[in-house]
Amino acid sequence: MKYTKLGNSDLTVSRICMGCMGFGDASKGMHSWTLDEQSSKEIVKRGLELGVNFFDTAIAYQGGTGEEYLGRILHSLAKREDVVVATKFPPRTQAEIDAGVTGQQHVQNMLDTSLRHLGMDYVDLYIVHSWDYNTPIFDIMEGLNNAVKASKVRAIGISNCYAYQLCKANAIAEQNGFAKFVSIQGHYNLIFREEEREMAKFCAEDNIAMTPYSALASGRLSKRPGETSKRLQEDTYAKGKYDAMAEQDGKIIARVAELAEKHGVSMTEISLAWLLTKVTSPVVGATKLHHIEGAARAVDLELTAEEISYLEEPYVPHQLVGVMAQQVV
Repeated sequence: MKYTKLGNSDLTVSRICMGCMGFGDASKGMHSWTLDEQSSKEIVKRGLELGVNFFDTAIAYQGGTGEEYLGRILHSLAKREDVVVATKFPPRTQAEIDAGVTGQQHVQNMLDTSLRHLGMDYVDLYIVHSWDYNTPIFDIMEGLNNAVKASKVRAIGISNCYAYQLCKANAIAEQNGFAKFVSIQGHYNLIFREEEREMAKFCAEDNIAMTPYSALASGRLSKRPGETSKRLQEDTYAKGKYDAMAEQDGKIIARVAELAEKHGVSMTEISLAWLLTKVTSPVVGATKLHHIEGAARAVDLELTAEEISYLEEPYVPHQLVGVMAQQVV
């Protein structure tokens, strides 16, 4: 495993971040394919053995049970100071707005709940799960800064936002002496490269770490045509993100399969080796041992400039999908 600094923070993270959305009580969430605690523990244990020290979860995953599983598992397998734990919180609900809960209070309440779930005194990276259009960004930044000052959070990040929003938030933070966002967790992979328009350029200039989710396009970049899985069949959210462009994306996926055969490696390794040339640490969801094993191997796979160009050449612009499409106002 290789390691790097997370943007402008003092956090040292593995080049692969284990995405833990697949952990938690399936009866408490929207996904039927999530793992029970013992199965989740086996995945985390293997990740630690391979050198992964960076783990990403969220309060929304399976009604908070995802955080609970991860917290108990890490407590049993690792020293707290040896792992970097990231979790995320959602925007204020309408009920909170009606009750007069401020943005600052919302951040504090969400964080305290996550810390209780995790059984931890602090989180290393606290992430805004998506831009809150109903709350002043000043309030969110001040709430996050309060959490940093209270030593409950070491660094802050954001997910699912536009480049101008990240720029605006960090400008407000700089003007007021608040902690600034050190990372962005956006939607970015070989068949969805819209982050390259503005976000990637801005992050490169300001040394903001990119830790994209859906690194393998919900499994599409790791399976040959005709191959399937329970998640590919049942994940309606992912279908909504990818099915409309499946024909064009299939041309890229075919090239991934071709290079995988050429190198004698998995498609996972090719897809992630490409992404690792672009970002700090992709979030790779793992629900089977071979998922994290393939991701770890990708760190040592180097593609030539010609191979990178070959993978990129068929790409055509994509419309925004998923959470980002819902945020257009």
